Amino acid sequence: MDKMEKVYFDHNATTRVDDEVLDAMMPYFQNKFGNPSSGHSLGIEGRQAINQARKQVADSIGVQPSQVVFTSGGSEANNLFIQGATGNLKTSRIIVSAIEHPCVLYPAKELTQNTNEKLDLRQLMVDETGRVIMNDVDKALSEKPPSIVSVMLANNETGVIQEVATIAEKARKLNALIHTDAIQAFGKIPVSFSSLNVHAMTISSHKIYGPKGAAALIIDKELILKPQILGGGHENGLRSGTENVPAIVGFGKACELSKIRIEKTTTHVTKLRTYLEKKLVEMDAIIFGMHANRLPNTCYFALQNIEGETLVTSLERAGFAVASGAACSSATPGKSHVLEAMGVEPTLARCAVRISLGSNNTLEQVNEFLKALTTIVKELKRISSVIA
Repeated sequence: MDKMEKVYFDHNATTRVDDEVLDAMMPYFQNKFGNPSSGHSLGIEGRQAINQARKQVADSIGVQPSQVVFTSGGSEANNLFIQGATGNLKTSRIIVSAIEHPCVLYPAKELTQNTNEKLDLRQLMVDETGRVIMNDVDKALSEKPPSIVSVMLANNETGVIQEVATIAEKARKLNALIHTDAIQAFGKIPVSFSSLNVHAMTISSHKIYGPKGAAALIIDKELILKPQILGGGHENGLRSGTENVPAIVGFGKACELSKIRIEKTTTHVTKLRTYLEKKLVEMDAIIFGMHANRLPNTCYFALQNIEGETLVTSLERAGFAVASGAACSSATPGKSHVLEAMGVEPTLARCAVRISLGSNNTLEQVNEFLKALTTIVKELKRISSVIA
């Protein structure tokens, strides 16, 4: 491997735009630049492209195109549900898991702290593997009937997959609205809107080799949401603003390709991760969520007394892009609310490093990574012993 070539092991943060996706997008930057709300031929061309993309997204998760609401990203889509659903309900309680992405946790906290209504927030506990505790789900539902329940399908740090359909079945009996943030799961495991039994689901383009700036909130046909962006009435009145046609076209193409390639990609990254984790365990690494059902590409590990941020920086210099925790949680660098919820000791949590593999990664790259990691760890331990 060329030592100057950067090896990218951070696919849960974002992905490289696929060549076929980029090719599909390119005409809509210049030649097909019309506003899709315009009535002339260039505008109609843009509208047709959006309609096609909407169908591609819908087909990838088994819904009707009318159920797809395009947004600028996953954070906006999650906010649209949390705040939009609350705006049209006589709310009592919002239930979320303690390991949700901040773009679910923060709006839920904001609503419960600043509303004049009697609205509270209940966070579901997780066990040491990162799985939502079903007994706590039952307890939370029995304490006070919820209006909204939101549990992510797969965690962005650990990759642990949650029993969303089971939780949804329980919550539906109390007439609660159920949402799942499926951003990390989509494209890595098969995702079906109907099988999850939810009222709303969030997916995003840039996690599946599509462009940044496009995502979707998938909604049940009967769901009524209060729009958070008002103006021109775009997206059936749920999200005003001139559509980002190139990004939406790219999102649609990425969804189409993901559906075709998911089985092959899953098999490939599973083999790489199995090998990687075997070698990491031989190095006495602790792998978070190892005994839970996880995304096939995600490995979240720690080496005792090796600070995660230090290791990430050293690996960067060696040519490897990895993450310490979640890329979207820059407000609290070096601290993981996910590991905290799992009961991981703070000293060990600070050692956490996440590797998230992608379709283009190779066994050679994994071996080169392990070789570099071994050298770096030996050096860091030597420096530590000298300082001590």
